[in-house]
Amino acid sequence: MADATPTCAACKKTAAAAKVDALKQCAKCHITLYCNRTCQRADWKPHKKICSLSYVERNAEHSNTYSAPRLNDLETHIPNPFTKLVEGTYLHDRPEKDVYKLLIDSFRMRQADDKNLENKIAPRSINSGASSSIEPFRKYLDLAATRKNLLPPWWNAEKRKECEAFGESGAWQDLRRDVTKQQVINRYGDDKMPMQVRMVAEAVYGAGSMGQDGTFMRKQLSMMEQGGPGNGQHMRMLNLG
Repeated sequence: MADATPTCAACKKTAAAAKVDALKQCAKCHITLYCNRTCQRADWKPHKKICSLSYVERNAEHSNTYSAPRLNDLETHIPNPFTKLVEGTYLHDRPEKDVYKLLIDSFRMRQADDKNLENKIAPRSINSGASSSIEPFRKYLDLAATRKNLLPPWWNAEKRKECEAFGESGAWQDLRRDVTKQQVINRYGDDKMPMQVRMVAEAVYGAGSMGQDGTFMRKQLSMMEQGGPGNGQHMRMLNLG
């Protein structure tokens, strides 16, 4: 994923253009940036739905380092998932079934977010009355295949068919069932797992739900994984309350 200079969600200015030392994060969701409280108030109406996503939990914001835990239900441990998200190689160096699970759950999490935040329902999905979301998932895989290097080098037509079949195999990652953020946390044993799969879907679609851009947060958490501070900005918060 390409790097980007952080900008205020309201006025679209960088910190330098707004003449402030650093942009400040919304104290509730810990991802959306503003140059001051005036801009935060101006953006609150469209932001309040996105805010509920809560990409980053508070305990990560008050730490200078981040160590990814070993996840339940995945065979291979990846110690630097956010660095790999920044590099665009999150799905690389993983066993086939781990990739299938992550693709399916990134799709299911995005479908849930689109439904809950925008009442946006994919045709021929379980949310529109179908018995399975296999058809919109196939379109998701079509789009993923157009994203350079997003899918692992071993991915091919045969592996795609295996992934689709796995999505209707009765495994926990089942395209015939909806999923919630808490269920993803419980399944994988990490409160940041919903953020990871949401960012995979962002890579596929080119933007997060409601147009959310996680570029800055990916970069920040990547720095934390490498033992560095979150660019000095993760302690700067704006709170409308």
